[in-house]
Amino acid sequence: MKQGFRQSMAWLHTWSGLVVGWVLFAVFVTGTATYYRAEISRWMQPELRREITVTPDLLATAAERAVAHLEAHAGHARTWFVGLPTPERPLVELFWRNKPGTPPGHVLLDPQTGAPAALRATRGGNFFYRFHFELNLAPLWGRWIVGICAMVMLVALVSGIVTHRRIFSDFFTLRRDKAAQRGWLDAHNVSGVLALPFHLMITYTGVVTLALMYMPWGVTAAYKGDQFAYFAETGQITTARPPAGEPGTLAPVGPMVREALATIPEPLERLTIANPRDAKSTVVAVFEEPHGLSHQHPQVAFAGTSGAVVEVLSGALRPAAKTFTTMVGLHEAHFAGTALRVLFFLCGLLGCAMVGSGLVLWTVARLPKSGAATGWGWRLVHTLNLGTIAGLPAGIAAYFLANRLLPVDLGDRAEREIWVFFGAWLAVAVVGAWPAPRRAWRGALALVACLFVAVVLVDVATTRETWDDPAWFLGFDAALLGLAAGFALVSHKVARFAGPRRAGKVTAEPAAEPAATAAAQMGQA
Repeated sequence: MKQGFRQSMAWLHTWSGLVVGWVLFAVFVTGTATYYRAEISRWMQPELRREITVTPDLLATAAERAVAHLEAHAGHARTWFVGLPTPERPLVELFWRNKPGTPPGHVLLDPQTGAPAALRATRGGNFFYRFHFELNLAPLWGRWIVGICAMVMLVALVSGIVTHRRIFSDFFTLRRDKAAQRGWLDAHNVSGVLALPFHLMITYTGVVTLALMYMPWGVTAAYKGDQFAYFAETGQITTARPPAGEPGTLAPVGPMVREALATIPEPLERLTIANPRDAKSTVVAVFEEPHGLSHQHPQVAFAGTSGAVVEVLSGALRPAAKTFTTMVGLHEAHFAGTALRVLFFLCGLLGCAMVGSGLVLWTVARLPKSGAATGWGWRLVHTLNLGTIAGLPAGIAAYFLANRLLPVDLGDRAEREIWVFFGAWLAVAVVGAWPAPRRAWRGALALVACLFVAVVLVDVATTRETWDDPAWFLGFDAALLGLAAGFALVSHKVARFAGPRRAGKVTAEPAAEPAATAAAQMGQA
């Protein structure tokens, strides 16, 4: 540490943030959107009518119709999942797992008729939720990548705290009228410090939610590799009942639903039916978690062939499991009311700003001297920055546009929406690599603003006749216009420090500090 401890921490903060910054930005953006996952899903299915009253009789009848549909179309599946209707989403959602190597099944039913619901196919907000921790990759690969990046972010956060001597003064410092580098540094500091407790909490709890995958050795040794036995013993799931290997007939599930509702005073969320045609089939009624931090679902398990209750989970968890479920609850914020959820969302946006401004600061601090050509490394980082910071929002806007413009009866429609998302993201990244850097940023951010405006215009033009609550849909569109205004403002501000520009060359304003000076400046900030 020839430069001293604080300068070494500045170096660690800079490079740890850069190496994983592009993944972290995507994780923060999609994770922030996930706070309104249900609202996004509702907007993306405007045909959905919320005009039913959820009663025990409706739930029991809907469950019976769901099982009838599964017996007819997924009789050989190992497990059935029945998502029951709620006032916010009055649909029956069926999901089933087939034999290994075959894709799972999925369908939405009208709870009052049992017929397939007349809705456009889409993954809605669930796409952002899964992307947040899987990056649309195979689950194992995606979760490992996100977990490693989250661990590196913890390093970046701690080293950033050590680096800043005047962390509280940075809370109030934003020098917009100084040089571009100083402005980006202040923006990075303010967005990082303002929501620092949130950044630490959300990163740490994000790692903890998948800790058993990253560090499975204790459970593997204690339970001989049977993770389900661990979850059952700690009270997180009901005890698994191995199949008997003999055929059996599933008892009517309607009475089970009624008995479960009489046992647990929480909204019933779903049914899980394991080995439905086996003599030891099991039906588990899973309820929404009670209000509070802990992400704990009360459950009632029934013997599938007799309908008798075999287990009830509604009591307190053991300390270690309670700690884990509380960490999960903190991360997902299901406990949050309207005001607190808005606060979490705003803190998520600050996290996006912190990561994005840090990435841009790296390139601004390393602008070559006036008239010098940029090197390939600088160009690569600039292209990745623009492709991520502007390309991802462009992909989200294109995803919304595809939802409104693709034919409702198009085959594989949900997957095609996702193709549009990645196609728009890639297009912005590729096209943005060619113009002069400042012009590329200004054009890309203006494009994102135009895309979000286009989403609102297309939404009003194509689906307003189907809205069951016009004020709600207009409020969602107003939020999209707010995003468009934000991107338009940033696009306009990009030219604030404009200087002579030539393709392939960048002029600093007035003379960019070298990387070593920037690191020292960050260490003194």
